[in-house]
Amino acid sequence: MKLFAIGVLTALALALAADFPQIQPRELAGRLQAKGAPPVLLHVGFAVLYRSKHIPNSIYTGAASTLEGLATLKAAVGKVPRDGEIVVYCGCCPWDHCPNIKPAMEFLKQMGFTRVKALYIPTNMVKDWFDLGYPAELGEAAKPAR
Repeated sequence: MKLFAIGVLTALALALAADFPQIQPRELAGRLQAKGAPPVLLHVGFAVLYRSKHIPNSIYTGAASTLEGLATLKAAVGKVPRDGEIVVYCGCCPWDHCPNIKPAMEFLKQMGFTRVKALYIPTNMVKDWFDLGYPAELGEAAKPAR
């Protein structure tokens, strides 16, 4: 019975998140470690999370749930081709509660970007990325693009 309930909850979470393309953590980690051009990585969450630990070479754009964060996101992708590959991530909280992924995805779609995916983080970045040993770096938040 417990496995059935977990399966139903997982299916529900996936259905709620199916509004936009996603990439799984394992797939992105593999892409980052492989040869070839990686996607543009955009951290659309909160500064405290980025400062503590983030995916290497990701650009901090600020919380996409705010007007300031969306303005910074716009500046960060200003020189990215509309058909360039972009991955956005936050990881602040469980996927279905994240206030930043959906606004970022919708905003980039409105801007005409055609190859944008959200990194699917079901619980949070610690459990679903860092604890699994995927690439990470410590450090201060990069100055947002202006």
